[in-house]
Amino acid sequence: MNYTLVVYGAPYSTQASHSALRLAEALPAQGHRVTTVFFYHDGVHNGSSLMQPPQDEPHLLARWRALHADQQCELLVCVAAAVKRGIHDASEATRHGHEAHALEAPFELTGVGQLLVASQHSDRTVTFAP
Repeated sequence: MNYTLVVYGAPYSTQASHSALRLAEALPAQGHRVTTVFFYHDGVHNGSSLMQPPQDEPHLLARWRALHADQQCELLVCVAAAVKRGIHDASEATRHGHEAHALEAPFELTGVGQLLVASQHSDRTVTFAP
């Protein structure tokens, strides 16, 4: 089965991100895969390349990147939610007159329409909210 995950929770603030990752990492052992992870509301902070947790805590950004590499899943970040929270890719940073950006590949800024498309092409959509 193909899964789409929707993550509403910010990393290290709620259990939503960590729970989503644990499910995504466990699915291949059951013969399933994650095709898309959509980060919405405060979940957009999961894509911040500026995240640097202490060494004794899980590095969620590194694990999202590893998930992308292992399962070739899309890591989609809602552009409206991200921009209003200061999470920009290079293009949006330039467009808004900012010198820096915090969102880099494999994360992509996109609209909510992509979540609908991903859900239509998945067997299951699972939401992780605080």
